[in-house]
Amino acid sequence: MPKLKTKRSAVKRFRSTGTGKIKAQSINRRHNLTLSKSRKRKRSLRGSAVLKRVDEKHLKKALPYGLPK
Repeated sequence: MPKLKTKRSAVKRFRSTGTGKIKAQSINRRHNLTLSKSRKRKRSLRGSAVLKRVDEKHLKKALPYGLPK
């Protein structure tokens, strides 16, 4: 059986915690941070969140060998 390919975009966007959960940055934080978003909104987009179990199932297919810590 051949090796499975990892989706490189998923590796760049997600990290795993010590307990095996998957965390991700807030969405809408990639670009246009100057005029279109208020200070309050940009502040609230800081930090990361843990993905729900439903989303983790989809991500496991994209990452057959797991995530780096």
